[in-house]
Amino acid sequence: MKIIKYSLGQLQTNCYFIVEDNQCIIIDPADEAGFILEELQRRKLKLVGILATHGHFDHLLAVGEIQRSIDISLYLSKKDLFLIDRLEETVKHFLGYKPTTLPIKNIKNFVIENSLKIGNFKLKIIPSPGHTPGGVCYYLPAEASAKAGLPILFSGDTLFKQGIGRYDFSYCNKDDLKHSLKKILLLPKDTVVYPGHGEKTTVAEEKKNFPNFLVS
Repeated sequence: MKIIKYSLGQLQTNCYFIVEDNQCIIIDPADEAGFILEELQRRKLKLVGILATHGHFDHLLAVGEIQRSIDISLYLSKKDLFLIDRLEETVKHFLGYKPTTLPIKNIKNFVIENSLKIGNFKLKIIPSPGHTPGGVCYYLPAEASAKAGLPILFSGDTLFKQGIGRYDFSYCNKDDLKHSLKKILLLPKDTVVYPGHGEKTTVAEEKKNFPNFLVS
């Protein structure tokens, strides 16, 4: 298994390809759909699923155009569907222009706190609300990880290297975010964390960074 990271769009959101043999799932196709489609073709990969860690526009701008070229589902918590409905107005508010995005279709709402099986891939869904109501992390245990013996977590905007997701929007919840972080920090210390922005980190590193937030 191989993990390939691209930082895409104005907000430099991390888009991840998880590759096994010639199959690929994409986590957070942030933007630049043409580039993503070219990379799939160049690497001779078969896309079998698109997964969103949450519903913010900067993690999903490429989805509609990818779906126009490939008949593929988007997996997203139903609690974040309202963010899809307001995607265009949100882009205009934050980036100052009206996007020429295509509608997102074929959305599948997974069963929370369950395993998700797509093609050759099996990931555990860890609910991580707080930054958004329907935020999730995707967890690959050690035996399924891309690094021999190391578990892997795709944390979206819940946890970054030395940072956490903002919780000042009207739909955010600070207490939920605290609970989500506590769950993540209970994972094995050597878990490699791939966040929605910035560089990767580990659970061990991040355990040192948030004690005051978690008890305040």
